Amino acid sequence: MAVTSLWHVKGSIKDVIDYIENPEKTVPNREMQDFFDVFSYVKNPLKTNEGEYVSAVNCLKETALQQMILTKKQYQKTGGYIAWHGYQSFKPDEVTPEQCHEIGLKLARKMWGDKYQIIVATHLDKGHLHNHFCFNSVSFIDGQKYNYSKSEQKRLREVSDRLCREYGLSVIENPKKAPSRLLYLDEKSGKPTRYNVYWEDLREAINGSRDLQHMMKYLTDKGYEIDFSGSHWKMKLPQYKHFTRLDTLDERLTPDFIQSCLGGASRYGNYKARISYSPHMPEQYKNTWKPHQKTTGILALYYYWCYQLGIFPKGTDYKPTSPLMKEELRKLDEITAQVRYMSKNNISTLSDLHADREKNQREMNKLIDYRQHLRNKVRRATPAEKEKLREEKQGVTEQITELRKRLKYAEGIEKRSAHIESCLNQIHDTIENQRSNTRARADRRREETLR
Repeated sequence: MAVTSLWHVKGSIKDVIDYIENPEKTVPNREMQDFFDVFSYVKNPLKTNEGEYVSAVNCLKETALQQMILTKKQYQKTGGYIAWHGYQSFKPDEVTPEQCHEIGLKLARKMWGDKYQIIVATHLDKGHLHNHFCFNSVSFIDGQKYNYSKSEQKRLREVSDRLCREYGLSVIENPKKAPSRLLYLDEKSGKPTRYNVYWEDLREAINGSRDLQHMMKYLTDKGYEIDFSGSHWKMKLPQYKHFTRLDTLDERLTPDFIQSCLGGASRYGNYKARISYSPHMPEQYKNTWKPHQKTTGILALYYYWCYQLGIFPKGTDYKPTSPLMKEELRKLDEITAQVRYMSKNNISTLSDLHADREKNQREMNKLIDYRQHLRNKVRRATPAEKEKLREEKQGVTEQITELRKRLKYAEGIEKRSAHIESCLNQIHDTIENQRSNTRARADRRREETLR
């Protein structure tokens, strides 16, 4: 069984040339770093059994990058995506390193070998063997740029599956779209992602309801939108555009199975959905935010949100019951970093935030201009001067990186403050709906009693 993926590498020819000239001093972005790592294994083959499992197609592996650059310059296509990077990953203990590399090389030749320069590297350092493919975005035959369409994605999967069958390996018969890596890591670490929050609340609704009507009411009271029509039942929270099918949470969750499992924990009646705020909120914060009123105190808004999530005060055992707030706990590190940034830089309103962002942007623009000036000087400098200028340029790059991080904080804080208000409005509306429904039921019972 093998899974495949392919993605483009953003950057510039200048980044690649800098890496070739001085790889120790090159600080590429994350995508570029992954791309360069594959080529660095040729010179530092710790993951490939001393370079035994590194092969090249239509180029020499020792000079592959240089040859790719020459192809781009030959056809005057040095802009846009500079390369494509992908992998083919096998089930643990299903293939030997020799088979893994052989299959990867055949896949690369079949997919791109007629037009593109390719490096294939087989990695042995994980629990599962996997191949990395890096190939030029420009064809050495006709200068045509590679286009990764849905048909190409399907062809990559089909060729990989066909090779697996030839080698007697298992194949995924009914493939499903894999979650993003970030979501996969969050799920693995137990963070409350959308899907496990859905699953937890759905399980509570099934176990706590004796019939389908009460189960639907439980989920609605929790704030979910549900669609139980057709053969695939669906649910979602209001902030999401698309519904999630219940059988994607667990393939067993068909309508018949759900109805057969109703009432597992509700022997003497149906459970009621409950949403609560943190009981630990200090008095001075209780009036910080009022539903449906715009607030300019974003720092106070963040503090309020942290109390609702149970982050403040430390040591509390409060856990939010709203699915909206439960999922926010997944972003705990990000929220904490944003609060610290606002506290450190005395930012309490949107005006403060905008002023901080403009100051950082001006400073970064000056540094970018100065770095370009240093690059121009490097071209004209002597070898001895080049080293000194490159060190100075590296220091400027680090300052720019820090300023970019600050600008990212500012952008994230502005977006999250609006998101927090929206979430609190939704939670407030959900609680009000629960209360009005409870009052309406009480009124109906009173009327029936009077009759």
